[in-house]
Amino acid sequence: QVQLAESGGGLVQPGGSLRLSCAASGRLPSLFVFRWYREAQGKQREFVAGLASGGVLSYPNSVKGRFTVYSGDTGNVMYLQMNDLKVEDAAIYYCNLEDSTARIDYWGRGTQVIVSS
Repeated sequence: QVQLAESGGGLVQPGGSLRLSCAASGRLPSLFVFRWYREAQGKQREFVAGLASGGVLSYPNSVKGRFTVYSGDTGNVMYLQMNDLKVEDAAIYYCNLEDSTARIDYWGRGTQVIVSS
């Protein structure tokens, strides 16, 4: 089993920055993909950023150039640096880990990002 815990959300003004963290614990699979998703009120959950063994996944246009995903030194923590935040970035941000071998998805409980002046 894998447990994921997000942190770093909060209230920020438009144009501000936040860094989200996702810490994975438990029995990590040998091959996995780490992803960030977000879900705004009344909208579908959407992919934001991700890390695979081959590197960083392509960012969607909505965050490209503003968001950066990277991992910590131990490989079990994923970060999402969010710069120049916009009102439309407000959402609950979820961490996802996909066990690439067993095809199992694990999810964190989410961390809320509010962008408001």
